[in-house]
Amino acid sequence: MNSHRPTTTGRRSGGFTLIEVMIVVAIIAILAAIAIPLYNDAVRKARRVAVQATMQEMANLQQQYLLDAREYAGDLATLKYTVPAEQLTWYGIAIATSTPPAAFAITATPSAATGQNKDKCGEMTLSNTGAKTAATTGCW
Repeated sequence: MNSHRPTTTGRRSGGFTLIEVMIVVAIIAILAAIAIPLYNDAVRKARRVAVQATMQEMANLQQQYLLDAREYAGDLATLKYTVPAEQLTWYGIAIATSTPPAAFAITATPSAATGQNKDKCGEMTLSNTGAKTAATTGCW
């Protein structure tokens, strides 16, 4: 007959104590508290860079349109440009024109619905002179 007797050597059997589990949970919580905000900032920055590239492309098309029509296009349809759909969920993009003198400004306003409004750069503007503005320096 095989009976189970407690060990007399003082060794504990397999498993983890509650203290050990709580230490591991605390370490994971600390790492998550550091990593998640850094990840979110990186995602917002990547979205910002993509929209900035779109704004640059729109500015180039505006210059081409100026050569052909002797004025800047007042909207994206006239410019024959479609902003990628995912970028429109991150930012609202608008073109403002004025004459005379012929001028334009492309503005990208971050969306609160996607959390992009937490980006440090805020609203960004690109003008026909190449001037780039944002809420914080170093965003372009």
